[in-house]
Amino acid sequence: MPTIAGNPPRAILYGDMYSFAPDAADVDGDVLTFSIDNRPSWANFDASTGRLYGEPTLGEIGAYQNVQIRVSDGTDSASLPAFSITVTESALGNVTLSWVAPTQNSDGSPLTNLAGYKVYYGKNSGRYDREIRIDNPGLTTYVVEQLSPDTYYFAATSYNSFGIESSYSGEIVKTVN
Repeated sequence: MPTIAGNPPRAILYGDMYSFAPDAADVDGDVLTFSIDNRPSWANFDASTGRLYGEPTLGEIGAYQNVQIRVSDGTDSASLPAFSITVTESALGNVTLSWVAPTQNSDGSPLTNLAGYKVYYGKNSGRYDREIRIDNPGLTTYVVEQLSPDTYYFAATSYNSFGIESSYSGEIVKTVN
């Protein structure tokens, strides 16, 4: 019996690349094939992976309703809940992030050469496809601008003057409406 899961992005700016691939499995190890209902006209679909992707143009602004991805093992099938994708002309939201500057290295020794931070974010938990580099160790607030409506996952690192980067901070989740 196949299973399918995932959280497809619900909005995208025209001219940006949209990409979503569901997580699917079959307990019997059967070969899986994917199908889609109501594929947006600007999107491509890969029947072997379930990946929906494309780059909508200005003429494709609007809402694409009742998109549904299904997986089959040849006998049984499962599907994601139907979802909508909205292509927008302009980003509508900003997210303000703030943090406390670290004072110690991971081994507990004093941190004397902090050089800056990196903020990572994306639309899936633990999968950060965007990065912002902040080369100012005194800056502890940053506004991420021009975000389309969706849920975003953020994590940050700090780095020293040798370029050695810390582990990710805890993840925070922000929704832009």
